[in-house]
Amino acid sequence: MSTVRALVIADGDAPDRRALDEAWPGWSAVDLVVAADGGARLAARLGLRINLWVGDGDSLGDAEIEDLRRAGVSIARAATDKDESDTELGLLAAVQAGASDITILGALGGERLDHALANVLLLAHPGAEGATVRLLHDQTRVRLLRGPDPAGAPVAMDVTGPVGDLVSLLPLAAVHGATTAGLAFPLRDADLSAGPALGLSNLRVATRASIKIHSGRLLVVESPATLAT
Repeated sequence: MSTVRALVIADGDAPDRRALDEAWPGWSAVDLVVAADGGARLAARLGLRINLWVGDGDSLGDAEIEDLRRAGVSIARAATDKDESDTELGLLAAVQAGASDITILGALGGERLDHALANVLLLAHPGAEGATVRLLHDQTRVRLLRGPDPAGAPVAMDVTGPVGDLVSLLPLAAVHGATTAGLAFPLRDADLSAGPALGLSNLRVATRASIKIHSGRLLVVESPATLAT
């Protein structure tokens, strides 16, 4: 069975298309584009054709939603008073459509720190359990490594990429048995706790790099070498 790849476009800071292409080649090769409310404007700036729009419309407005409808975009409008964020609705819509590989753009920055933090926590959303989910900006990729696997075994993440890039390891919850390969400051069966900055600003020193943990939830934040100052 082939993997269905989706983009969810949120309404945070807008990444630059050229910088995205340079930092994360292949990011736009997807089967489905879901715009979350005002993320429809970002999709247009990035030259992406929207398949589905979701949200309560407080950021986009009726006229622009109707323009999308006339353009053939499927519309799933939610009530203003709802428990989910618009980006959360976009993620769940992508999962419901069969996507197992999901990239969220426009999830970081903006005027609302609480929204950005909530978007990071979407990586742990139980509704996306089993899917590969990442937040992407032209200067940042954020993923979540969580273990153990269903059989109780350690889990690993491939962080292969250019030498010199930043790789920060930030525990959301206590992490046990962290071991790295290909990073400047190695970890060997280490325990990481939320708070201390032990895993901040590591550097990739080999093209092939990886992280393995026995248990816990570990945010893996990668940034191009241009930020390693």
